[in-house]
Amino acid sequence: MSNFRDWTLQHLNKRFGLKQLATHQALTSWLETEAVIDDVERNILARLSKKLILSIDSYNEQELIIKCIGGIISVVGLDGDNYSAFAERLLEATVDGEVLTGKPDLMLAAGTSEPEAPYFCLHEYKKSLENSGEPSGQCLAAMLAAQAKNPTEQVIYGCYVLGRQWLFMVLVGKQYAISNAYLVTRNDIFDIARILRALKYKVEAILNPVS
Repeated sequence: MSNFRDWTLQHLNKRFGLKQLATHQALTSWLETEAVIDDVERNILARLSKKLILSIDSYNEQELIIKCIGGIISVVGLDGDNYSAFAERLLEATVDGEVLTGKPDLMLAAGTSEPEAPYFCLHEYKKSLENSGEPSGQCLAAMLAAQAKNPTEQVIYGCYVLGRQWLFMVLVGKQYAISNAYLVTRNDIFDIARILRALKYKVEAILNPVS
């Protein structure tokens, strides 16, 4: 059994035969999906971004989650009728004989009170003496566990947050891709909110396929 925090991209690639691509159609589709962020929401995000410019570099892990990530998630509203955002819930699965386990900072999954099939994992990371490792590898390990609970052809979405930087990921089969960084301390914060809201459309399409 191994924890998500124990993994790096190189280790995952070797152990599970994964391949990183410069880009992937599923990632491009997600990043470019239109989603409305109204004027009220934009004003809230603009005020948050302005505040973060002055304070985000001093945040510890919990402050980053509460004051930055939580603020954006609150604006976006990730819960739906048959899916919810879950924080620090156990995710565990066996992948090619290896038990992967951990608690993503945020997981979007089917279910309203208990997570069922997970579709998105968010990992927050702030370098410290107690928090070592590679955030991209940790996030991808969680995504692999999520994939094991879904059909392998299902797109699994992910994101890891490095202070002011947000990077988005997709895993499709044995291939994955990672976006360039979006910064919450500039107008990228509107794109971050749009991409997260677009994630809801992706999850709703999975859960409610058109017949």
